[in-house]
Amino acid sequence: MVSVNHIRGASGTILRNAQEAGRLTDGRAMTYCVGIWTRDGLVMASDSRTNAGHDQVNIARKMHTFVQPGERVFILLSSGSLSCTQSIITLLKRDFDQGKGLAQAPSLYDAARVIGEQVRRVSDMDRDALERDDFKFNVNLVLGGQVRGESPGLFIVYPQGNPLQASEDSPYLQIGETKYGRPILDRGIRFHRTTLEEAAKYALLSLDSTMRSNVTVGPPIDLLAYGVDEFEITRLRRFAASDPDLIKIGMRWEQALRQAVGRLPQIRFRARRPAEPSQLPAAETIELVEPGVSEPAGELQPQAKPPSS
Repeated sequence: MVSVNHIRGASGTILRNAQEAGRLTDGRAMTYCVGIWTRDGLVMASDSRTNAGHDQVNIARKMHTFVQPGERVFILLSSGSLSCTQSIITLLKRDFDQGKGLAQAPSLYDAARVIGEQVRRVSDMDRDALERDDFKFNVNLVLGGQVRGESPGLFIVYPQGNPLQASEDSPYLQIGETKYGRPILDRGIRFHRTTLEEAAKYALLSLDSTMRSNVTVGPPIDLLAYGVDEFEITRLRRFAASDPDLIKIGMRWEQALRQAVGRLPQIRFRARRPAEPSQLPAAETIELVEPGVSEPAGELQPQAKPPSS
């Protein structure tokens, strides 16, 4: 039986394009969604904040799943205009329930193309009216999933409807406010070595870093993990702002960062005595010293003058 499950309860070339995803009309970015692809499967995560201001914060689900048990699983993350993304999801759901569209896509690439067709359809309906009032047609989607007979994969679908696929060298995709959560992914995610459990931690930390630096991104946080050839969704969780596990992740990460900085080579600033009294002011050196190395006695000796010719 074909069914659609919407998660219940509570951002090189890829980066440049993703930075346009999830922006307010004045150019400020909001929303953050990330998909991570490893040899073990997929991890998908999204925030739920759709509007942020001095007196208004709205929440809406940005993760949607389409499941045909034993045959196909699609996870869709959305950013941009909420009204436009809702229209796209509604059209995809209607066709899926009727056994069309995503329910018939023979591959994940074809599924990305199906989604792109609906993006263009909504664009044809709404873009002119939006742009007359200075609103951009601003819809970006991340598609993760698997169709029986092929491996899982990850795509981004742009506002023009064209898809771009993640690769083993770049195994994650972001939409929305991407810059704060990107460094930890660049340093940590490796397609062949990162487990699903580790990828889930990286996703949460990426979101935590983004929420810490940008108020327009916020909980609840939806987190989903999908293993290769499972063809069903069994690992998903929504983290509210008050969730003790979400709070613990943020606190432990901050503590670990401070401890890591303490273990780095120490930086010392030391005055270098000039070779002659007229050479003022004295220069300073910047030295990197491994922790535990004792401070040498006295000041640094002056540099020797080159022999006169």
